[in-house]
Amino acid sequence: MKAGYLIAAAVEMIVKVVILAAVVLFIFRGATQAYDFGYKVFADEPMSISGGRTITVGISDSMSTSDIAQMLEEKGLIEDAKLFVVQELLSAHHGEIAPGIYDLSTAMTAQEMLALMAAPAEEEDESEGS
Repeated sequence: MKAGYLIAAAVEMIVKVVILAAVVLFIFRGATQAYDFGYKVFADEPMSISGGRTITVGISDSMSTSDIAQMLEEKGLIEDAKLFVVQELLSAHHGEIAPGIYDLSTAMTAQEMLALMAAPAEEEDESEGS
């Protein structure tokens, strides 16, 4: 009877250790991913460091920030749409993206893209109409 009790206690201890190790691993992986995401929000690196390619994109009135981010990710201008949404939320250009057609480059950072898309449209020269 004593041997059965010892085996049951050993199995119980092994199960507890395995569960504890799984929980620690889960927390560690979550913390690592959160750190990486936070780092990328503020590191703001372009997709291409040198000689980026220029891609023309169109933004309409009906597009949300997440729609714009998804389009930029599909065109290869940004790495992660969710990351771009957070960067836009934290930027000085939050809510200022204007509809229009923009030439963006893979060598641009998300902040540079946001600044370009939030810039007021250039007024047409009034002397052209005269």
